[in-house]
Amino acid sequence: MPDEIVVASAPDRGIAIVAAITTELVGEAQSRHQLSPTASAAVGRLMTGAALLGASLKGGERLSLQVVGDGPLQSIVADMARLRNGTIGIRAYAKRPRADVPLNARGKFDVAAAVGAGSLQVTKSFEIGQPYVGIVPLATGEIGDDLAAYLAKSEQIPSAVALGVLANPAGITAAGGVMAQVLPGADESAVEYLEHRAQAMAPVTQQIAGGAAATDLLRALAGDIALRNQHTIDVRFACKCTRERVKLALLGLGQDELRRMAAERPATEATCEFCKKTYVLSAQELEKLVERLVAT
Repeated sequence: MPDEIVVASAPDRGIAIVAAITTELVGEAQSRHQLSPTASAAVGRLMTGAALLGASLKGGERLSLQVVGDGPLQSIVADMARLRNGTIGIRAYAKRPRADVPLNARGKFDVAAAVGAGSLQVTKSFEIGQPYVGIVPLATGEIGDDLAAYLAKSEQIPSAVALGVLANPAGITAAGGVMAQVLPGADESAVEYLEHRAQAMAPVTQQIAGGAAATDLLRALAGDIALRNQHTIDVRFACKCTRERVKLALLGLGQDELRRMAAERPATEATCEFCKKTYVLSAQELEKLVERLVAT
């Protein structure tokens, strides 16, 4: 199935649902960062979570999810933005991409052990005004549970979140997720219904590996609820790094450090942590950066 996000709602039942297929997206991240199997699962779940949470954002708005834990991965970040054509662009990285742990007792990727205890930070940036930042302790470290806990604690939105990544030695074979939120004014039965459906639903990766599209994930969670207002959004790996952004980052090193770097080597390499693209700046370019600092 091609990568996509599908959004729908059932206003009469007080429920909104969004589902995503992210197999190609997660595969791109795995390839760029040479992620270990468990790191692939952790980063892939966070990327998918960013797709689900960010589906409601408008053009020019951005969402960043950061998980910091005491496990071997240390930290993982997923950054989402609406591109000019309406597509959702997502990028991500793990601080220790090759870190790995054994499978858990159920024979599944032990993302919780790889992440450890820590916190989830959600940052929403808007075209006007200050960013919104919410931080909550990790509920389980499995990412899906943590996003649901964030929505309940920071935004007071009862939710059901299911995320999954299936991988083999050849790469990512299935990735995606589905999230349902209870709308304001809905009664307690809506929460109970979502919890029941989430528990009864087959694992997301099992559905995707079997050929399920994002609309099938919606239906699996919605059950007999009639969904309306359905629309589709394209999603892909996208990074906003540029040569000028790299220069701006280097300006933060200060005049003395830039002068030292220009004197010690004919060229300096800077690699984007999100997409792994490497930019090479000559000593002359570094000297011009020093001139920019002197002139300010």
